[in-house]
Amino acid sequence: MERLIKSGLMFGNLVHVASPALVERYNRALKHLTGKTTSLTDFYVDISGYSPEVGHELGDDLYLNHAGVNRQFILLTTEQKRSPLLNAQFSTSRGILKQFIEENEPALFALTARDAVAGELVNSVYDMSSPARLFDIRRIKIEADTTNGALRQAEKLDERVERFMSEEDAWFDDVLIAEMIELAGQTGDVLRNPIDLKEMSFEQRNYWTSHFGGVYLFQDLELPGVICAQDKTPFEGGRVEYVFDLSERNRVANFLDLNGLVEPIVKARGIDAAAILRQKMDFVLVDALAGEGVEFAGRTRAEMRRLARRHSDLLPEEFHTLNALLNWAENGGPWPVITSDNPAYFYTLRAAAHKDAELVNMLLAELAPKDVRQLFICHKSLFYRRYETWADTKRAYVVDFLLNEYQVDKLGTRAALFGHDAPMEEPAPPVAKDPAADLEAVVARVGPWGPVTRRAGSKGKG
Repeated sequence: MERLIKSGLMFGNLVHVASPALVERYNRALKHLTGKTTSLTDFYVDISGYSPEVGHELGDDLYLNHAGVNRQFILLTTEQKRSPLLNAQFSTSRGILKQFIEENEPALFALTARDAVAGELVNSVYDMSSPARLFDIRRIKIEADTTNGALRQAEKLDERVERFMSEEDAWFDDVLIAEMIELAGQTGDVLRNPIDLKEMSFEQRNYWTSHFGGVYLFQDLELPGVICAQDKTPFEGGRVEYVFDLSERNRVANFLDLNGLVEPIVKARGIDAAAILRQKMDFVLVDALAGEGVEFAGRTRAEMRRLARRHSDLLPEEFHTLNALLNWAENGGPWPVITSDNPAYFYTLRAAAHKDAELVNMLLAELAPKDVRQLFICHKSLFYRRYETWADTKRAYVVDFLLNEYQVDKLGTRAALFGHDAPMEEPAPPVAKDPAADLEAVVARVGPWGPVTRRAGSKGKG
């Protein structure tokens, strides 16, 4: 993993905590939340304030996330909003923390200028003793305050100010005035500089969790379901009728299609499908030849094509299927019939335009793990686990690719892969003079996935 760390692909964008003042604030918050402190004077924290170095020192990587639920957090600066969330147990946690920071940024900036803000993502579940607990998680509420209780003190001061302004004899209440002066000394002028954090709660119905070997829950759908990375047995006979594991490719594919969660890459508007397919083929090629002593890093696409021709007998079905689809998209070749039994099937899909697109792309990354770019973007924990199993030649290629092709334009790459243009009205189909001939022409032109617009200048029946 050292290559990933040095390249900034692992533990990147963490906030450096090195000043004595910040360390002291961190320790106050850590003591407040967990009863523990760190003796370290230099460490890094993620968006939640979790530090790998502190976790190593304490011998507990879940010191801010006991039992993997109700994640606690420590904010030393609003810059933590740019950091990743390490050891994520739920796919929604980082988004919730980021939104909380952004929605309360002015108040948090003022609060963290003097103290750390400590808090918790609270739900009604306190352990993961059974799968049924996952279905009890419906809403996540954020509770937060500084370690010295600045928000509680501000609320008290606000109450006393309200009494002072509304009660008839408040001017003569020496006790009330003394309390206001004492509280104001701790909070400052709450009338000119209000200290308040918005009460925020978040619905959590569709999400991924690392519990029980990795589970994707889709509860807020017309056809709800659960997809398990490992054993599905504990979820059968529960609150959701449809329960699958990742080996049931046909059933998973049908579930995604019936709920309108995916679309074929070659059907998506506003993207260069051919370029995406070529890159996926490169990833499959590297995976196939990684044990053959071939060096990949720095090779041009022409050199990668020559490698594919030279070692065609070693290339798996995914490569040949994607090549057939690329030939259709670019050259008007025959439409390849790709069923869910084909190992390349999930490589040809991406999430459709809906609110759970990130979750679906995460699932697709697990179903198509040789696409290392999507795996890194959408499912980092799985990427890191698989990285440890790869040959060194593949590791070198992947790091080189991510540094030179992805890191230089993260937003552009994500938009090119997963972005959605505004929907356009589909043209009305022509009236067929010969139904049998027309059906054959339509299947040859668009295939079973529906209308597909070919790239400009392509040849064939499109």
